Amino acid sequence: MEDATQSYGLWSLVILNSLIFIIFAFSFAKPQTKTDWRSFSAFSAFLVALFTEMYGFPLTIYLMSGWLAEKYPGVDFLVHENGHLWHTIFGFEGNAHFDPMHLASFVFIGAGFWILSSAWSVLYKAQSTGKLAVTGLYAKIRHPQYIGFIAIMFGFLLQWPTIPTLVLFPILSYMYIRLARKEEADARKQFGDAYDAYEAKVPGFIPNFSNPMTESGS
Repeated sequence: MEDATQSYGLWSLVILNSLIFIIFAFSFAKPQTKTDWRSFSAFSAFLVALFTEMYGFPLTIYLMSGWLAEKYPGVDFLVHENGHLWHTIFGFEGNAHFDPMHLASFVFIGAGFWILSSAWSVLYKAQSTGKLAVTGLYAKIRHPQYIGFIAIMFGFLLQWPTIPTLVLFPILSYMYIRLARKEEADARKQFGDAYDAYEAKVPGFIPNFSNPMTESGS
């Protein structure tokens, strides 16, 4: 059985995993404006909080230790494997890395990074030519990059829920919505009627696959 004393305090893993995912996300998102950096910094803070509890100090498990001990006697939650709280709470059997919640987390995380990558290529091309981004994912949804960040965070919550990240998730999601509204106001000033027409056809956060925009709308 895994030694509980070796499950946490692994700060090198906290740093390594945080850097890997932050750099990976940076390579897709490529923040340039102050707004971009604010959204990316918030996302990075979420990742650091997550990996700190995953490998450094299990704050959530300590805070919930009384309830967990009463509800699940005999389970040592200081063993890293048992830190996958959804696995225990939902009564899944076998390896926690292959339960439905964990597998679903891979889908959301992978989809989130794909969305970031796909959205950035369209946005970069549009910004380079001074045009409105209306093709690719931007033909289906006005703010795909923020949806990508939210999908990744949600995926990690399915994999390893913690009190700090559960608190941060709705706060950051709300922040992304506010940033999206600010970007809309800026785009409306820059593109005028063209943006109004785009906004009328393409939803902000729920994709519309039945009414695609075309290159001529840029």
